[in-house]
Amino acid sequence: MQDVLLYAFVATALAFDFLNGFNDSANVVATMISSRAMAPRRALLLSGAAHLVGPFLFGVAVATTIGHEVVAGYATTVPMVLAALLSAIVWNIFTWALGIPSSSSHALIGGLIGAAAAGYGFHAILLPGLTKVLLTLFVSPVMGFLAGHLLMKVVLFLARGASPGINQFFKRIQTLTALALSLSHGTNDAQKTMGIITMGLVAMGVLRQFVVPTWVIAACAGAMALGTALGGWRIIRTLGGKFYKIRPVHSFVSQVASTTVILGSALLGGPVSTTHVVSTSILGAGSAERLSKVRWGVVRHIVVAWLLTIPATGLLGGLLYWVIERIGVPWVG
Repeated sequence: MQDVLLYAFVATALAFDFLNGFNDSANVVATMISSRAMAPRRALLLSGAAHLVGPFLFGVAVATTIGHEVVAGYATTVPMVLAALLSAIVWNIFTWALGIPSSSSHALIGGLIGAAAAGYGFHAILLPGLTKVLLTLFVSPVMGFLAGHLLMKVVLFLARGASPGINQFFKRIQTLTALALSLSHGTNDAQKTMGIITMGLVAMGVLRQFVVPTWVIAACAGAMALGTALGGWRIIRTLGGKFYKIRPVHSFVSQVASTTVILGSALLGGPVSTTHVVSTSILGAGSAERLSKVRWGVVRHIVVAWLLTIPATGLLGGLLYWVIERIGVPWVG
């Protein structure tokens, strides 16, 4: 029975990881598809391959933050972690159906907060770790916007007087910038699921301390790579065309800006929302030309979804924890 529960838990976590990649594939490939730098299927396959490699290259600092610094050890139980995962999965599917680029990171954190508070009270939430996570999640989009805006200004200045042929340069170089963005995204986002699975393994007594096993890294990298390769087309359309008409230079700038913020945060152990960072870097690049270029009405709808994510998944996580506890399954053998 214990083995069945373990496999079911790991499968649920990998399902979340797959959906994370499925949703967030738009972050990496939307602009390069929209700017016609690369064919859609080729872009998704390139991104998927990079996501498979990324988690092995840059350590597991983010996994440690998610799995070890947000919820107290005594509250790290399988029902709590499972409720958090399920709430994030439900939210990801809901926002994907609406074509809204929401944050899997926000959804997971909201689920953890709600489930832990429902089961053990708010004192089970570690404020220093939670503060670190929330600051990273909310500051990184601002950094993405500023990086995209400033870099676009620099590129426009350096490319002043250039012939239209420079667009071919911006198209070709996106193979490298998209690869770098995919590696940074795989590094940051796959680690969140690594942290969750390792939390569960500790709770079930499989591990004595929080150390991410190699097989967990490989499984999470594979699930995210598969989800990315299949692609969330609804959200790709939103990021790739609804903000404004994206040209190769916008795609290049947003990819460089996003990679800088995401990879830097991953190395420091900060779990950023890739969706937010990429979206705001796209907005920053467009607004650097002129503010009226951006369709701000579309942006408002997305911001509302972002603001609702943590409260909604927190409530759902608490509700799901109550349901799972009432089932009465012996989670720890």
